[in-house]
Amino acid sequence: MTEGTGQRAMQLPLGLRLRDGATFAAFEPGTNGAALAWLHARVASGADRGWLWGAQGSGRTHLLEAVCHAAMERGQRAICLSPELVADDPAAVLQDLDQCRVVALDDCGRLAGQRSVELALFELCNGLAERGGLLLLAADAAPLSYAWGLADLASRLAAAAVFRLQPLDDAGKVAALQRRARLRGLELPGATARFILSRADRSPEALFGLLGELDLASLSAQRRLTIPFVRDLLLKRAAL
Repeated sequence: MTEGTGQRAMQLPLGLRLRDGATFAAFEPGTNGAALAWLHARVASGADRGWLWGAQGSGRTHLLEAVCHAAMERGQRAICLSPELVADDPAAVLQDLDQCRVVALDDCGRLAGQRSVELALFELCNGLAERGGLLLLAADAAPLSYAWGLADLASRLAAAAVFRLQPLDDAGKVAALQRRARLRGLELPGATARFILSRADRSPEALFGLLGELDLASLSAQRRLTIPFVRDLLLKRAAL
């Protein structure tokens, strides 16, 4: 029942390894329903450009990977890139994406001001638009918050569909934990989820990591995820 580490089906070798758990089904939208609906529609319909921005933990990286997963399930070529991969040799990286239907670029604000990267990104924007592809970018802030040196690129990015992602509130984190638990085949009562939230690191990454530990522990002990069981595990973790 434990989630795996990812697949490469239809994913180009230079892309990030997609996490199995980073899917639309595993994403708790909270107040981000409009962004989720737009992404669902664009995977199916084609040509467009989107920009997701928000604080760390708002789900932007998850959604980039979810779009790639969904595209590959439809038999489309998709790739998720990090700024490190692009900045290292932008021409070599971005010129080989002609067969991609979906290109996702995470933390792209870090590339602003690097002329060779901006030129390659501009050409990628145009190429995807010509062949009806989807370009999806994510960053800490809105497109024009960055000092793009290439005016034509800034114009392209400003014309993208822009969505600000809001982090989940406490109720949303409880719902997210329960959603992830269901995908693992676990029953996580609301009271237990709220207990976890009150005792553990509240970042989504930490909460989902803890859920993975609870999955293994409950399977090993053949126990349900009750508050006493979770409390015991947290005490053991704290003692290490």
